[in-house]
Amino acid sequence: MQSGLGTGWWTYIKYDDKRDRPKISSRLLRRVWLYARPYRWKILGLLVTIFAITGLSLIPPLLLRDLIDNAIANRNPDRINILAIGMIGVPLLSAAIGFWQRYISATIGESLIADLRYALYDHMSQMSLRFFTHSKTGELMSRLNNDVVGAQRAVTGTFINIVTNFISVTATLIIMFSLEWRLTFLSIVIVPLFVAPTRKVGQKLRKIRRQSMELNAKMNALMQETLNIDGALLVKLFGRQSTESQHFRDCSSDVADIGVRSAMVGRWFFMGLGLISAVGTALVFWLGGHMVLHGVFTVGTIVAVGAYLAQLYGPLSSISNAHVEFATSMVSFERVFEILDIPIEIKDTSDAIKLITVQGKVTFRDVSFSFTDNDTSYPGLAGLDSDRNEFVRNQAETSRIKRPSRKMALEKVSFTIEPGELAALVGPSGAGKTTISYLLPRLYDPTEGNILLDDKEIHGISQQSLARAIGMVTQETYLFNDTLKANLVYAKPDATDQEIKAACQAANIDTFIKSLSDGYDTIVGARGYRLSGGERQRIAIARVILKNPRILVLDEATSSLDSQSEALIQEALQRIMKGRTSLVIAHRLSTILNADLILVLDQGRIIEQAHRRETGSAHEQLLGNEGLYANLYHTQFGD
Repeated sequence: MQSGLGTGWWTYIKYDDKRDRPKISSRLLRRVWLYARPYRWKILGLLVTIFAITGLSLIPPLLLRDLIDNAIANRNPDRINILAIGMIGVPLLSAAIGFWQRYISATIGESLIADLRYALYDHMSQMSLRFFTHSKTGELMSRLNNDVVGAQRAVTGTFINIVTNFISVTATLIIMFSLEWRLTFLSIVIVPLFVAPTRKVGQKLRKIRRQSMELNAKMNALMQETLNIDGALLVKLFGRQSTESQHFRDCSSDVADIGVRSAMVGRWFFMGLGLISAVGTALVFWLGGHMVLHGVFTVGTIVAVGAYLAQLYGPLSSISNAHVEFATSMVSFERVFEILDIPIEIKDTSDAIKLITVQGKVTFRDVSFSFTDNDTSYPGLAGLDSDRNEFVRNQAETSRIKRPSRKMALEKVSFTIEPGELAALVGPSGAGKTTISYLLPRLYDPTEGNILLDDKEIHGISQQSLARAIGMVTQETYLFNDTLKANLVYAKPDATDQEIKAACQAANIDTFIKSLSDGYDTIVGARGYRLSGGERQRIAIARVILKNPRILVLDEATSSLDSQSEALIQEALQRIMKGRTSLVIAHRLSTILNADLILVLDQGRIIEQAHRRETGSAHEQLLGNEGLYANLYHTQFGD
């Protein structure tokens, strides 16, 4: 169940709890503002509603004071009626403005979520294949969902609360001092009692919040890995349902425990604040009561001041912790930006060319490739709070577990495939055949050397035009959980029904599709599992035919299929390769015999190669060498 993300680059972007201090850098704030800036006028409107609601909240105590000191004392029924209407009207008006505030807040928040999710998705979609082989999908989904929502709350929740508290405290203190400065001074004497515990608890809550996010991400990763079709199949085949259920129970319990810790820390904290507030209120009423008895001021004044105390202590406690609270709310933004800061390993150059016509000549010049060297090539991660040494150790461990023992997956590989030729890659498992097939369409970039298409280096060709020129059928066919037609037109969205049918006929799958009750509208299921392996392969071939690329990269994996499916696929492959440059990882003798160029790989090097133009048969030439190729031939195809 362990994957590269837990011990790879992801470890490098984990937060360092030993240095978990609330910091708000100007760079972080500028980046947050870049996402909030398009909604600056809405934010301004939000601030106006905050001022309005805060101002309205200050009116009821004044109405209460006037009721006691004037209306009741002077037995004025008309004034009582007016004050009663005011006590109803103020909350109604405040509620109406609050409704509008909520609408503006929700608009800003949901728009911010959409923008952040798009930025994350767009950035992830441009990452190289290496990024996804080192990542847990569930944890990436957590960044797209939980952390983005947390970032939205930081703007529409924490930001609004902090601004509201500052405005409320300022306005309340001004009015309280104007009513009775001595009671006001007494009420703020206890404010230091709020500061120390508030800061300490705020820091603790920040640490708990980050741990909670990481535990949720871990739980999401487990769910994604075990509840998708491949994971569920593996679990059932090995009878590990109870083990995985227990694993999930443990993860879920950890999430629950951290939630309880967060709730209890907050509860004890607010209980303490309540006691402090009660002490402050008692002091004000004790001193104020004696002053009323001595005729210093009226009963209405002490009642009004007491009412304002409730509006003072809560915001004051928040203001004393505003820095920590805001820094805590920024955790979600930090986690989002951690992903956005990972550099895109493979991207177009500023002067990348677009291919108009493609002849199909493929050249590898002294190409070397190392998985381990490039695993640590994420300089954008260096600025994050993490332990570089631990990252390197984890990477080394990952390399020992997941990579071949040799350092180089490919070393000084050179060959040329002329337009229209068929090149067969032959060699034992782990020789580097798949690595070559991934380098040509730039799923990876070589560590050293150059790859050329029609004598143009592929890193100078736009990735879009390179993708249009190259079609690939992998050993593991992936289909979306959609209709057959939707999966086919993924290669050519504007394809006509006639083109789709012709492609399926060429791939020997049209007759099967017609036999289905829903035909081309049949849902294939998750990863296409409602279809057999041979049917999925033929759908993949039809999809490539519909794309009509000039160059084909094929992993001709038919050994696990029944003879009928294998024959249909081989016939379809022969049809699709005709007239195209083809690079094939060969699993069948017929493909090897028909190859113009045979490349024999072992340990990342080409140790033998032969071309039919030299002897008329590359196969016979390699057999005559009595080397690795001859040994492989006699092992796999000999009597």
